[in-house]
Amino acid sequence: MACPLAQQNGLGARMVTSAVFFAVGAGLILHVRRALLRELRQIRKVAGAAQNVLLRPLPPRIDGLNIAAFQLPADRGASIGGDLYEAIATEHGVRVVMGDVRGHGLGAIGTVAAVLGSFREAAHDEPELGGVLGRLERAMARHLRERDRAEHSTAGLDPDSPTAEEFVTVLLLEIRSDGEVYALNCGHPWPYLLGRGLVRPLVRAEPLPPLGLFPLPAGLSAEPCGQLRPGEGLFLHTDGVEDARDAQGRFFPLLPALAEAVRERPVVPQAVLRAVFAGLLHHAGGRPADDVALLVLHNDRRPVALQQGRVSHPLPR
Repeated sequence: MACPLAQQNGLGARMVTSAVFFAVGAGLILHVRRALLRELRQIRKVAGAAQNVLLRPLPPRIDGLNIAAFQLPADRGASIGGDLYEAIATEHGVRVVMGDVRGHGLGAIGTVAAVLGSFREAAHDEPELGGVLGRLERAMARHLRERDRAEHSTAGLDPDSPTAEEFVTVLLLEIRSDGEVYALNCGHPWPYLLGRGLVRPLVRAEPLPPLGLFPLPAGLSAEPCGQLRPGEGLFLHTDGVEDARDAQGRFFPLLPALAEAVRERPVVPQAVLRAVFAGLLHHAGGRPADDVALLVLHNDRRPVALQQGRVSHPLPR
């Protein structure tokens, strides 16, 4: 308005005025765009740091076990979803947790943090796997109570509150130094045992209810699952894998995909993970509708040597 050219009615003056306004506007847009890009990069750095703390990358080897894991949130642009996993070497053996929070996305992150934080402490403190599960149940209940008070300003769970229906499926494994495997399962898919040309469910027992729906029985004992022999592996997954559908509504054929991944070849966790994940993406047309988490363990330990110097191999099943 203060520009002298803007006060003139000539065509040339108007063209110059328009060019000046266009240049100023373009400069402002570019400045705002650069500021937004800087803020977006900072947000992504913060999200990546939070992911590394919450769902930290697993080491490639833990106490003689080769490990590979991957998770894919259903929400585009999210780096954290409602699936969780962790593996920790303890004096009781390698303890593993895999879980799946009801729903997905940002609303499930608080529950993931509560369960993982409790497991990372209880895995070292509790001598029995049942004690670890009890700690997870109490942490889950405490988290729901605190969140309900924050959201509804009430002293307990409101029956109409969304938190009253929130639950998490949990699978706990304990792999001891001799390869013996023990498990406790609360509503989660059982893992598959892998060998050269071998794929079968580790256990066929009925799981317990998920955490958060009903109180667990007292004095739970871990389920003996046999021995993970040298050269064998375990495939753990969340239900987003088997529930993934293609354009015709057909579920992802996980068992044939695993059989193909170990057909006539040794179990290599990274290779199994890549094969199953590639097949899953192809089946789902690019991205599954639910969060997905995969974890593969492989026993790289040497067979136990006898006192006479001979090597003892586990008895065939």
